Amino acid sequence: MAATSKDTIYIDIDEEITGIIDKVRASDGKVVALVLPKRASVLQSIVNMKLLKRSADESKKNLVLITSEAGLLPLAGAVGLHVAKTPQSKPEIPMAPQTDFDREETIDEDEPVQLSDADAAVAPVAAAALAAAPVSADDVETVQLDDDAPVAAAVPSKGDAKKPKKNKKLAIPNFERFRLLLILGAVVLILLIGGAVLAFNVLPKAQISVTTNATSLNVRSNVTLSTAATTVSASDGLVPAKVVSQQKTATQAAPATGQKNNGLKASGSVTIALTGCNKDTVTIPSGSGVSSNGQTYITQSAVTLTSVKVGNKCNPSQFSNIYSQDTKIVAIKAGTDSNLAAGASFTVVSGTDYNSSDVKATADNPVDGGTDDITKVVTQSDIDSAKQKLTATDSSIKQQLLRQLQDQGLYAVTDTFLAGTPAITSSVEAGTTADTVTVTQTVTYTMFGAKESDINAVIDNAAKSQIDSSKQNILSRGLDNAQFTVIDNAADKADLGLQTVVTAGPDLTVDQLKQQVAGKKGGEVKSLLESNPGVTDVQVKLSPFFVTSVPKKASKISITIADPTPAATKSNATSNP
Repeated sequence: MAATSKDTIYIDIDEEITGIIDKVRASDGKVVALVLPKRASVLQSIVNMKLLKRSADESKKNLVLITSEAGLLPLAGAVGLHVAKTPQSKPEIPMAPQTDFDREETIDEDEPVQLSDADAAVAPVAAAALAAAPVSADDVETVQLDDDAPVAAAVPSKGDAKKPKKNKKLAIPNFERFRLLLILGAVVLILLIGGAVLAFNVLPKAQISVTTNATSLNVRSNVTLSTAATTVSASDGLVPAKVVSQQKTATQAAPATGQKNNGLKASGSVTIALTGCNKDTVTIPSGSGVSSNGQTYITQSAVTLTSVKVGNKCNPSQFSNIYSQDTKIVAIKAGTDSNLAAGASFTVVSGTDYNSSDVKATADNPVDGGTDDITKVVTQSDIDSAKQKLTATDSSIKQQLLRQLQDQGLYAVTDTFLAGTPAITSSVEAGTTADTVTVTQTVTYTMFGAKESDINAVIDNAAKSQIDSSKQNILSRGLDNAQFTVIDNAADKADLGLQTVVTAGPDLTVDQLKQQVAGKKGGEVKSLLESNPGVTDVQVKLSPFFVTSVPKKASKISITIADPTPAATKSNATSNP
Protein backbone atom coordinates (compact mmCIF):
# COMPACT_ATOMS: atom_id res chain seq x y z
CA MET A 1 0.00 0.00 0.00
CA ALA A 2 1.33 3.41 -0.92
CA ALA A 3 2.01 5.80 1.89
CA THR A 4 -0.46 8.64 2.36
CA SER A 5 0.76 12.23 2.41
CA LYS A 6 -0.50 13.12 5.88
CA ASP A 7 -1.72 11.51 9.10
CA THR A 8 -3.23 12.65 12.41
CA ILE A 9 -2.34 10.92 15.69
CA TYR A 10 -4.09 11.65 19.02
CA ILE A 11 -1.91 11.25 22.08
CA ASP A 12 -3.31 10.17 25.49
CA ILE A 13 -2.23 12.11 28.59
CA ASP A 14 -0.62 9.02 30.18
CA GLU A 15 1.04 7.71 27.02
CA GLU A 16 4.80 6.89 27.16
CA ILE A 17 7.39 8.27 24.74
CA THR A 18 8.07 4.80 23.34
CA GLY A 19 4.41 4.42 22.38
CA ILE A 20 4.39 7.80 20.67
CA ILE A 21 7.54 6.93 18.70
CA ASP A 22 6.01 3.63 17.63
CA LYS A 23 2.88 5.41 16.39
CA VAL A 24 4.99 7.91 14.40
CA ARG A 25 7.03 5.17 12.78
CA ALA A 26 3.91 3.13 12.00
CA SER A 27 2.17 6.09 10.39
CA ASP A 28 1.73 5.96 6.61
CA GLY A 29 1.82 9.74 6.19
CA LYS A 30 4.81 11.89 5.42
CA VAL A 31 3.37 14.75 7.44
CA VAL A 32 2.31 13.60 10.92
CA ALA A 33 0.28 15.87 13.20
CA LEU A 34 0.52 14.90 16.88
CA VAL A 35 -2.51 16.24 18.77
CA LEU A 36 -1.29 16.60 22.39
CA PRO A 37 -3.62 16.74 25.39
CA LYS A 38 -3.28 19.50 27.96
CA ARG A 39 -0.49 19.02 30.50
CA ALA A 40 1.22 16.39 28.37
CA SER A 41 4.03 15.60 30.77
CA VAL A 42 5.71 13.02 28.53
CA LEU A 43 7.09 15.73 26.17
CA GLN A 44 8.14 18.13 28.94
CA SER A 45 11.51 16.37 28.90
CA ILE A 46 14.15 17.57 26.42
CA VAL A 47 15.40 13.99 26.15
CA ASN A 48 11.96 12.71 25.06
CA MET A 49 11.63 15.63 22.64
CA LYS A 50 14.98 14.76 21.05
CA LEU A 51 14.05 11.09 20.80
CA LEU A 52 10.81 12.03 19.04
CA LYS A 53 12.61 14.35 16.62
CA ARG A 54 15.27 11.76 15.83
CA SER A 55 12.72 8.99 15.23
CA ALA A 56 10.79 11.30 12.86
CA ASP A 57 13.95 12.15 10.93
CA GLU A 58 14.93 8.48 10.68
CA SER A 59 11.44 7.64 9.38
CA LYS A 60 11.59 10.59 6.98
CA LYS A 61 8.45 12.12 8.45
CA ASN A 62 7.67 15.74 9.18
CA LEU A 63 6.12 16.30 12.63
CA VAL A 64 3.78 19.10 13.70
CA LEU A 65 2.91 19.32 17.44
CA ILE A 66 -0.65 20.60 17.99
CA THR A 67 -0.47 22.16 21.51
CA SER A 68 -0.88 25.45 23.38
CA GLU A 69 1.31 24.44 26.35
CA ALA A 70 3.81 27.25 26.89
CA GLY A 71 6.22 24.89 28.64
CA LEU A 72 6.59 22.71 25.50
CA LEU A 73 7.43 25.52 23.08
CA PRO A 74 11.08 26.10 24.21
CA LEU A 75 11.74 22.34 24.11
CA ALA A 76 10.27 22.00 20.63
CA GLY A 77 12.32 24.99 19.46
CA ALA A 78 15.49 23.46 20.94
CA VAL A 79 15.14 20.32 18.79
CA GLY A 80 13.64 22.00 15.71
CA LEU A 81 10.04 20.69 15.76
CA HIS A 82 7.15 22.61 14.21
CA VAL A 83 4.37 23.69 16.59
CA ALA A 84 0.90 25.05 15.98
CA LYS A 85 -1.16 26.46 18.84
CA THR A 86 -4.48 25.92 17.08
CA PRO A 87 -5.53 24.12 13.92
CA GLN A 88 -6.01 27.48 12.20
CA SER A 89 -2.56 28.89 13.01
CA LYS A 90 0.54 28.51 10.92
CA PRO A 91 3.08 25.91 12.12
CA GLU A 92 6.45 27.31 13.06
CA ILE A 93 9.54 26.37 15.00
CA PRO A 94 9.48 28.18 18.40
CA MET A 95 12.45 30.08 19.78
CA ALA A 96 15.01 27.89 21.51
CA PRO A 97 15.52 28.56 25.26
CA GLN A 98 18.27 31.06 26.22
CA THR A 99 21.04 29.23 28.09
CA ASP A 100 23.11 32.26 29.13
CA PHE A 101 21.00 33.96 31.81
CA ASP A 102 23.42 36.87 32.27
CA ARG A 103 23.25 37.84 28.59
CA GLU A 104 20.96 40.73 27.73
CA GLU A 105 17.99 39.77 25.55
CA THR A 106 17.62 41.46 22.17
CA ILE A 107 14.59 41.86 19.96
CA ASP A 108 14.75 42.47 16.23
CA GLU A 109 11.42 43.85 15.19
CA ASP A 110 12.38 44.63 11.58
CA GLU A 111 13.67 41.27 10.46
CA PRO A 112 11.45 38.11 10.48
CA VAL A 113 12.68 34.69 11.45
CA GLN A 114 14.32 32.93 8.52
CA LEU A 115 13.44 29.28 7.98
CA SER A 116 15.50 26.69 6.19
CA ASP A 117 14.42 25.36 2.83
CA ALA A 118 13.05 22.24 4.48
CA ASP A 119 11.09 24.20 7.06
CA ALA A 120 9.79 26.51 4.41
CA ALA A 121 8.57 23.55 2.43
CA VAL A 122 6.81 21.99 5.41
CA ALA A 123 5.16 25.16 6.75
CA PRO A 124 2.56 25.67 3.92
CA VAL A 125 1.50 22.04 3.97
CA ALA A 126 1.19 21.91 7.75
CA ALA A 127 -0.69 25.22 7.79
CA ALA A 128 -3.20 23.94 5.26
CA ALA A 129 -3.66 20.77 7.25
CA LEU A 130 -4.15 22.57 10.54
CA ALA A 131 -6.57 25.12 9.14
CA ALA A 132 -9.12 22.38 8.48
CA ALA A 133 -8.86 20.83 11.99
CA PRO A 134 -11.88 21.54 14.24
CA VAL A 135 -11.69 22.10 18.01
CA SER A 136 -13.81 19.75 20.14
CA ALA A 137 -15.95 20.82 23.11
CA ASP A 138 -13.53 19.45 25.67
CA ASP A 139 -10.65 21.60 24.33
CA VAL A 140 -8.81 18.57 22.82
CA GLU A 141 -7.07 19.95 19.75
CA THR A 142 -7.52 17.92 16.56
CA VAL A 143 -6.28 18.32 12.99
CA GLN A 144 -7.68 17.13 9.66
CA LEU A 145 -5.28 16.99 6.75
CA ASP A 146 -6.31 17.46 3.14
CA ASP A 147 -5.80 14.25 1.15
CA ASP A 148 -5.08 16.30 -1.97
CA ALA A 149 -2.13 18.15 -0.42
CA PRO A 150 1.12 17.24 -2.17
CA VAL A 151 3.43 15.00 -0.18
CA ALA A 152 6.62 16.02 -1.85
CA ALA A 153 6.37 19.51 -0.53
CA ALA A 154 6.41 18.22 3.04
CA VAL A 155 9.82 16.55 2.70
CA PRO A 156 12.33 18.77 4.49
CA SER A 157 15.83 19.44 3.23
CA LYS A 158 18.91 19.31 5.43
CA GLY A 159 19.79 22.94 5.02
CA ASP A 160 20.43 25.05 8.11
CA ALA A 161 18.14 27.95 9.00
CA LYS A 162 19.67 31.37 9.07
CA LYS A 163 20.05 32.92 12.51
CA PRO A 164 18.07 36.13 13.07
CA LYS A 165 20.01 39.31 13.44
CA LYS A 166 20.08 41.08 16.78
CA ASN A 167 19.18 44.69 17.21
CA LYS A 168 21.42 46.02 19.97
CA LYS A 169 19.40 49.22 20.19
CA LEU A 170 16.51 47.22 21.67
CA ALA A 171 18.58 45.53 24.44
CA ILE A 172 16.44 44.87 27.53
CA PRO A 173 18.24 45.46 30.88
CA ASN A 174 18.17 42.78 33.57
CA PHE A 175 15.61 44.31 35.95
CA GLU A 176 15.71 41.26 38.25
CA ARG A 177 19.38 41.90 39.03
CA PHE A 178 18.71 45.61 39.52
CA ARG A 179 15.84 44.88 41.93
CA LEU A 180 17.97 42.37 43.85
CA LEU A 181 20.77 44.92 44.23
CA LEU A 182 18.27 47.53 45.37
CA ILE A 183 16.81 45.20 48.04
CA LEU A 184 20.28 44.19 49.24
CA GLY A 185 21.25 47.86 49.51
CA ALA A 186 18.13 48.61 51.62
CA VAL A 187 18.84 45.66 53.91
CA VAL A 188 22.44 46.75 54.39
CA LEU A 189 21.30 50.30 55.20
CA ILE A 190 18.79 49.04 57.79
CA LEU A 191 21.43 46.82 59.36
CA LEU A 192 23.84 49.75 59.58
CA ILE A 193 21.23 51.98 61.23
CA GLY A 194 20.20 49.21 63.63
CA GLY A 195 23.82 48.46 64.44
CA ALA A 196 24.49 52.13 65.18
CA VAL A 197 21.47 52.33 67.52
CA LEU A 198 22.50 49.10 69.20
CA ALA A 199 26.13 50.18 69.59
CA PHE A 200 25.50 53.68 70.96
CA ASN A 201 22.20 53.36 72.83
CA VAL A 202 21.57 49.74 73.85
CA LEU A 203 24.92 48.05 74.41
CA PRO A 204 26.86 50.66 76.43
CA LYS A 205 26.89 49.83 80.13
CA ALA A 206 28.92 50.89 83.14
CA GLN A 207 29.63 48.80 86.21
CA ILE A 208 31.13 50.72 89.10
CA SER A 209 32.34 48.96 92.25
CA VAL A 210 32.98 51.08 95.30
CA THR A 211 35.02 49.73 98.19
CA THR A 212 34.64 51.50 101.52
CA ASN A 213 35.57 50.95 105.08
CA ALA A 214 31.96 49.83 105.75
CA THR A 215 31.34 47.42 108.59
CA SER A 216 28.63 44.79 108.86
CA LEU A 217 26.89 44.46 112.21
CA ASN A 218 24.81 41.52 113.34
CA VAL A 219 21.94 43.15 115.22
CA ARG A 220 19.35 41.32 117.31
CA SER A 221 16.36 42.83 119.05
CA ASN A 222 12.93 41.99 120.38
CA VAL A 223 10.01 43.68 118.64
CA THR A 224 6.42 43.94 119.81
CA LEU A 225 3.85 44.73 117.13
CA SER A 226 0.80 46.14 118.85
CA THR A 227 -2.44 47.42 117.39
CA ALA A 228 -3.04 49.38 120.60
CA ALA A 229 0.24 51.38 120.40
CA THR A 230 0.10 54.84 118.83
CA THR A 231 3.81 55.85 118.83
CA VAL A 232 7.03 53.90 118.44
CA SER A 233 9.27 53.25 121.45
CA ALA A 234 12.67 52.25 120.01
CA SER A 235 14.18 51.50 123.40
CA ASP A 236 11.33 49.16 124.32
CA GLY A 237 10.98 47.69 120.85
CA LEU A 238 7.31 48.70 120.77
CA VAL A 239 6.00 49.37 117.24
CA PRO A 240 2.47 50.49 116.31
CA ALA A 241 1.00 47.88 113.97
CA LYS A 242 -2.06 47.01 111.99
CA VAL A 243 -3.64 43.63 111.41
CA VAL A 244 -5.31 42.73 108.13
CA SER A 245 -7.49 39.66 107.84
CA GLN A 246 -9.24 37.74 105.16
CA GLN A 247 -11.75 34.97 105.46
CA LYS A 248 -11.84 32.08 103.09
CA THR A 249 -14.70 29.67 102.75
CA ALA A 250 -14.15 26.37 101.03
CA THR A 251 -16.71 23.71 100.26
CA GLN A 252 -16.34 20.08 99.36
CA ALA A 253 -19.14 17.79 98.24
CA ALA A 254 -19.15 14.01 98.57
CA PRO A 255 -21.73 11.51 97.25
CA ALA A 256 -23.84 9.59 99.76
CA THR A 257 -22.79 5.96 99.86
CA GLY A 258 -25.32 4.61 102.40
CA GLN A 259 -28.64 3.01 101.49
CA LYS A 260 -31.97 2.64 103.30
CA ASN A 261 -34.90 0.47 102.22
CA ASN A 262 -38.16 2.14 103.14
CA GLY A 263 -40.31 -0.64 101.64
CA LEU A 264 -42.54 -3.19 103.41
CA LYS A 265 -41.35 -6.20 105.44
CA ALA A 266 -42.27 -9.73 104.40
CA SER A 267 -44.43 -11.81 106.79
CA GLY A 268 -45.87 -15.30 107.04
CA SER A 269 -46.02 -18.32 109.34
CA VAL A 270 -43.76 -21.28 110.07
CA THR A 271 -44.21 -24.62 111.77
CA ILE A 272 -41.61 -25.27 114.47
CA ALA A 273 -41.10 -28.91 115.49
CA LEU A 274 -38.76 -30.93 117.65
CA THR A 275 -36.17 -32.88 115.69
CA GLY A 276 -35.85 -35.69 118.28
CA CYS A 277 -36.80 -36.90 121.68
CA ASN A 278 -33.67 -35.89 123.54
CA LYS A 279 -35.62 -32.92 124.93
CA ASP A 280 -38.85 -33.56 126.76
CA THR A 281 -40.20 -30.03 126.52
CA VAL A 282 -38.86 -26.96 124.70
CA THR A 283 -40.29 -23.44 124.87
CA ILE A 284 -39.36 -20.96 122.14
CA PRO A 285 -40.31 -17.49 123.37
CA SER A 286 -41.93 -14.77 121.27
CA GLY A 287 -39.34 -12.54 119.52
CA SER A 288 -36.98 -15.42 118.79
CA GLY A 289 -35.13 -15.35 115.52
CA VAL A 290 -35.38 -17.73 112.61
CA SER A 291 -33.30 -17.36 109.43
CA SER A 292 -33.48 -18.56 105.87
CA ASN A 293 -31.66 -17.57 102.67
CA GLY A 294 -29.61 -14.96 104.53
CA GLN A 295 -32.71 -13.19 105.90
CA THR A 296 -33.73 -13.07 109.58
CA TYR A 297 -37.32 -13.13 110.82
CA ILE A 298 -38.84 -12.63 114.31
CA THR A 299 -41.46 -14.96 115.82
CA GLN A 300 -44.64 -13.19 116.93
CA SER A 301 -45.79 -15.70 119.62
CA ALA A 302 -44.28 -18.23 122.05
CA VAL A 303 -44.18 -21.92 121.11
CA THR A 304 -44.07 -24.85 123.61
CA LEU A 305 -43.15 -28.27 122.17
CA THR A 306 -43.24 -31.71 123.89
CA SER A 307 -41.62 -34.82 122.50
CA VAL A 308 -43.76 -38.02 122.12
CA LYS A 309 -42.47 -41.59 122.38
CA VAL A 310 -44.63 -44.48 121.27
CA GLY A 311 -42.78 -47.73 121.51
CA ASN A 312 -39.62 -47.32 119.51
CA LYS A 313 -41.04 -44.39 117.54
CA CYS A 314 -40.20 -40.78 118.36
CA ASN A 315 -42.71 -38.11 117.53
CA PRO A 316 -45.03 -40.04 115.24
CA SER A 317 -47.05 -37.94 112.82
CA GLN A 318 -50.38 -38.48 114.53
CA PHE A 319 -49.05 -36.50 117.51
CA SER A 320 -47.71 -33.57 115.48
CA ASN A 321 -49.88 -31.14 117.35
CA ILE A 322 -47.86 -31.98 120.49
CA TYR A 323 -44.28 -31.84 119.25
CA SER A 324 -44.90 -29.08 116.62
CA GLN A 325 -46.73 -25.76 116.53
CA ASP A 326 -47.32 -22.84 114.13
CA THR A 327 -46.27 -19.20 114.76
CA LYS A 328 -46.27 -16.00 112.72
CA ILE A 329 -42.98 -14.40 111.65
CA VAL A 330 -42.02 -10.90 110.35
CA ALA A 331 -38.76 -10.03 108.52
CA ILE A 332 -36.33 -7.74 110.30
CA LYS A 333 -35.52 -5.76 107.09
CA ALA A 334 -37.86 -4.47 104.43
CA GLY A 335 -37.43 -5.51 100.83
CA THR A 336 -38.24 -8.17 98.30
CA ASP A 337 -35.20 -10.18 99.37
CA SER A 338 -37.19 -11.32 102.44
CA ASN A 339 -39.92 -12.95 100.32
CA LEU A 340 -39.74 -16.80 100.40
CA ALA A 341 -41.65 -19.59 98.69
CA ALA A 342 -43.71 -22.20 100.49
CA GLY A 343 -41.67 -25.08 101.89
CA ALA A 344 -38.66 -22.91 102.77
CA SER A 345 -36.61 -24.25 105.67
CA PHE A 346 -35.54 -22.08 108.59
CA THR A 347 -32.86 -22.30 111.22
CA VAL A 348 -34.07 -21.46 114.72
CA VAL A 349 -31.67 -19.34 116.71
CA SER A 350 -30.47 -21.22 119.81
CA GLY A 351 -32.19 -20.38 123.09
CA THR A 352 -31.33 -20.78 126.76
CA ASP A 353 -32.56 -24.40 127.05
CA TYR A 354 -32.22 -25.61 123.48
CA ASN A 355 -29.88 -25.57 120.49
CA SER A 356 -30.64 -24.97 116.83
CA SER A 357 -30.22 -28.68 116.18
CA ASP A 358 -33.04 -29.54 118.61
CA VAL A 359 -35.71 -27.83 116.52
CA LYS A 360 -36.55 -27.07 112.92
CA ALA A 361 -38.91 -24.65 111.21
CA THR A 362 -40.69 -24.89 107.85
CA ALA A 363 -42.90 -22.45 105.97
CA ASP A 364 -46.06 -24.25 104.91
CA ASN A 365 -47.15 -21.18 102.94
CA PRO A 366 -45.18 -18.42 101.14
CA VAL A 367 -43.57 -15.69 103.19
CA ASP A 368 -44.34 -12.58 101.15
CA GLY A 369 -45.39 -8.96 101.20
CA GLY A 370 -41.84 -7.52 101.17
CA THR A 371 -41.31 -4.50 98.83
CA ASP A 372 -38.34 -2.26 97.89
CA ASP A 373 -38.16 1.50 98.31
CA ILE A 374 -34.42 2.21 98.41
CA THR A 375 -33.09 5.70 99.12
CA LYS A 376 -29.56 7.04 99.61
CA VAL A 377 -28.46 8.12 103.07
CA VAL A 378 -25.38 10.02 104.22
CA THR A 379 -22.92 8.12 106.39
CA GLN A 380 -20.33 9.55 108.76
CA SER A 381 -17.59 8.24 106.47
CA ASP A 382 -19.03 10.39 103.66
CA ILE A 383 -18.72 13.49 105.85
CA ASP A 384 -15.18 12.57 106.95
CA SER A 385 -14.13 11.99 103.33
CA ALA A 386 -15.27 15.50 102.35
CA LYS A 387 -13.40 17.03 105.30
CA GLN A 388 -10.13 15.38 104.26
CA LYS A 389 -10.34 16.89 100.77
CA LEU A 390 -10.56 20.46 102.09
CA THR A 391 -7.32 22.45 101.88
CA ALA A 392 -6.29 23.83 105.25
CA THR A 393 -3.97 26.59 103.95
CA ASP A 394 -4.07 28.68 100.80
CA SER A 395 -0.78 30.35 99.75
CA SER A 396 -2.65 32.89 97.62
CA ILE A 397 -4.29 34.32 100.76
CA LYS A 398 -0.84 35.13 102.14
CA GLN A 399 0.02 37.10 99.01
CA GLN A 400 -3.29 38.96 99.15
CA LEU A 401 -2.70 40.02 102.75
CA LEU A 402 0.85 41.12 101.89
CA ARG A 403 -0.46 43.30 99.06
CA GLN A 404 -3.11 44.81 101.33
CA LEU A 405 -0.44 45.98 103.77
CA GLN A 406 1.83 47.22 100.99
CA ASP A 407 -1.03 49.19 99.45
CA GLN A 408 -1.37 50.96 102.80
CA GLY A 409 2.33 51.84 102.81
CA LEU A 410 3.19 49.33 105.52
CA TYR A 411 5.96 46.77 105.81
CA ALA A 412 4.34 43.30 105.86
CA VAL A 413 5.81 40.97 108.46
CA THR A 414 5.00 37.78 106.59
CA ASP A 415 6.19 35.59 109.48
CA THR A 416 3.08 36.68 111.40
CA PHE A 417 0.79 35.09 108.80
CA LEU A 418 -1.62 32.96 110.80
CA ALA A 419 -4.49 30.67 109.80
CA GLY A 420 -7.23 30.52 112.42
CA THR A 421 -9.00 27.40 113.59
CA PRO A 422 -11.26 26.15 110.78
CA ALA A 423 -15.00 26.21 111.40
CA ILE A 424 -16.49 23.16 109.68
CA THR A 425 -20.20 22.51 109.08
CA SER A 426 -22.05 19.77 107.22
CA SER A 427 -25.15 20.28 105.09
CA VAL A 428 -26.82 17.15 106.53
CA GLU A 429 -26.21 14.86 109.45
CA ALA A 430 -25.16 11.24 109.19
CA GLY A 431 -28.12 8.92 108.57
CA THR A 432 -30.10 11.57 106.70
CA THR A 433 -31.66 10.66 103.38
CA ALA A 434 -29.75 12.62 100.72
CA ASP A 435 -27.81 12.04 97.48
CA THR A 436 -24.81 14.15 98.50
CA VAL A 437 -23.35 15.87 101.53
CA THR A 438 -21.54 19.24 101.40
CA VAL A 439 -18.95 20.16 104.01
CA THR A 440 -18.15 23.87 104.44
CA GLN A 441 -14.91 25.11 106.01
CA THR A 442 -14.37 28.73 107.00
CA VAL A 443 -10.87 29.95 107.96
CA THR A 444 -9.80 33.46 108.97
CA TYR A 445 -6.23 34.43 108.02
CA THR A 446 -4.36 37.37 109.58
CA MET A 447 -1.04 39.20 109.11
CA PHE A 448 0.66 42.10 110.93
CA GLY A 449 2.19 45.14 109.25
CA ALA A 450 3.96 48.29 110.45
CA LYS A 451 5.69 51.37 109.12
CA GLU A 452 9.15 50.55 107.87
CA SER A 453 10.53 53.68 109.50
CA ASP A 454 9.26 52.51 112.92
CA ILE A 455 10.97 49.12 112.56
CA ASN A 456 14.16 50.86 111.36
CA ALA A 457 14.09 53.03 114.51
CA VAL A 458 14.23 49.88 116.63
CA ILE A 459 17.12 48.56 114.51
CA ASP A 460 19.02 51.86 114.75
CA ASN A 461 18.64 51.82 118.51
CA ALA A 462 20.03 48.30 118.70
CA ALA A 463 22.97 49.14 116.38
CA LYS A 464 24.02 52.54 117.77
CA SER A 465 26.22 51.03 120.45
CA GLN A 466 28.41 49.37 117.79
CA ILE A 467 29.19 52.34 115.51
CA ASP A 468 31.02 55.62 115.77
CA SER A 469 28.23 58.05 114.98
CA SER A 470 30.73 60.85 114.31
CA LYS A 471 32.35 58.94 111.43
CA GLN A 472 29.81 56.38 110.33
CA ASN A 473 26.27 56.33 109.19
CA ILE A 474 23.98 53.35 108.82
CA LEU A 475 23.93 52.61 105.10
CA SER A 476 21.65 49.59 105.15
CA ARG A 477 19.51 48.00 107.83
CA GLY A 478 19.00 44.77 105.87
CA LEU A 479 15.27 44.76 106.52
CA ASP A 480 14.57 42.95 103.22
CA ASN A 481 16.60 39.99 104.46
CA ALA A 482 15.73 40.31 108.14
CA GLN A 483 14.62 37.20 110.00
CA PHE A 484 11.63 37.36 112.34
CA THR A 485 10.91 34.67 114.91
CA VAL A 486 7.36 34.54 116.25
CA ILE A 487 7.32 34.24 120.03
CA ASP A 488 3.61 34.91 120.55
CA ASN A 489 0.95 35.73 117.97
CA ALA A 490 -2.37 37.02 119.32
CA ALA A 491 -5.26 38.86 117.75
CA ASP A 492 -3.98 42.36 118.66
CA LYS A 493 -0.29 41.82 119.44
CA ALA A 494 2.68 39.83 118.12
CA ASP A 495 5.93 39.36 120.04
CA LEU A 496 8.84 38.75 117.66
CA GLY A 497 12.56 38.20 117.70
CA LEU A 498 14.40 40.24 115.03
CA GLN A 499 17.82 39.47 113.53
CA THR A 500 19.35 41.50 110.71
CA VAL A 501 22.71 42.60 109.28
CA VAL A 502 23.31 46.35 109.42
CA THR A 503 25.92 47.99 107.18
CA ALA A 504 27.62 51.13 108.52
CA GLY A 505 29.99 53.34 106.57
CA PRO A 506 30.21 56.50 104.47
CA ASP A 507 26.89 58.04 103.62
CA LEU A 508 26.70 57.23 99.89
CA THR A 509 23.42 57.28 97.96
CA VAL A 510 23.44 55.17 94.80
CA ASP A 511 20.93 57.38 92.95
CA GLN A 512 22.97 60.52 93.66
CA LEU A 513 26.18 58.80 92.58
CA LYS A 514 24.58 57.80 89.27
CA GLN A 515 23.71 61.43 88.58
CA GLN A 516 27.26 62.50 89.42
CA VAL A 517 29.07 60.00 87.17
CA ALA A 518 26.68 60.04 84.14
CA GLY A 519 28.52 60.95 80.92
CA LYS A 520 32.01 61.13 82.54
CA LYS A 521 35.18 59.31 81.53
CA GLY A 522 36.40 56.39 83.60
CA GLY A 523 39.28 58.35 85.13
CA GLU A 524 36.97 61.21 86.09
CA VAL A 525 34.59 58.81 87.81
CA LYS A 526 37.39 57.22 89.83
CA SER A 527 38.74 60.59 91.02
CA LEU A 528 35.26 61.88 91.84
CA LEU A 529 34.18 58.93 93.98
CA GLU A 530 37.48 58.45 95.77
CA SER A 531 37.20 62.03 97.02
CA ASN A 532 34.31 60.92 99.27
CA PRO A 533 35.36 60.16 102.88
CA GLY A 534 35.63 56.46 103.60
CA VAL A 535 35.93 55.36 99.96
CA THR A 536 39.09 53.26 99.61
CA ASP A 537 38.86 52.05 95.99
CA VAL A 538 36.77 52.54 92.85
CA GLN A 539 36.70 50.19 89.85
CA VAL A 540 35.02 51.32 86.63
CA LYS A 541 34.20 48.81 83.90
CA LEU A 542 32.75 50.06 80.60
CA SER A 543 31.32 47.75 77.96
CA PRO A 544 31.48 47.02 75.08
CA PHE A 545 35.17 47.63 74.36
CA PHE A 546 34.60 50.74 72.21
CA VAL A 547 32.72 52.65 74.97
CA THR A 548 34.91 55.37 76.53
CA SER A 549 32.50 57.11 78.90
CA VAL A 550 29.71 56.26 81.33
CA PRO A 551 26.24 56.22 79.68
CA LYS A 552 23.98 59.15 80.46
CA LYS A 553 21.01 56.93 81.25
CA ALA A 554 20.86 55.90 84.90
CA SER A 555 19.37 52.54 83.95
CA LYS A 556 22.63 51.68 82.14
CA ILE A 557 24.74 52.41 85.24
CA SER A 558 25.25 49.81 87.97
CA ILE A 559 26.87 50.93 91.22
CA THR A 560 27.62 48.44 93.98
CA ILE A 561 29.21 48.95 97.36
CA ALA A 562 31.41 45.96 98.06
CA ASP A 563 30.41 43.82 101.01
CA PRO A 564 32.73 44.20 104.00
CA THR A 565 35.17 41.42 104.76
CA PRO A 566 34.23 38.92 107.52
CA ALA A 567 36.93 40.43 109.74
CA ALA A 568 35.02 43.70 109.78
CA THR A 569 31.76 42.10 110.90
CA LYS A 570 30.70 42.69 114.49
CA SER A 571 27.84 41.32 116.53
CA ASN A 572 26.14 42.45 119.70
CA ALA A 573 24.07 40.82 122.37
CA THR A 574 20.32 40.81 122.07
CA SER A 575 18.88 44.15 123.11
CA ASN A 576 15.49 44.75 124.61
CA PRO A 577 15.34 41.35 126.29
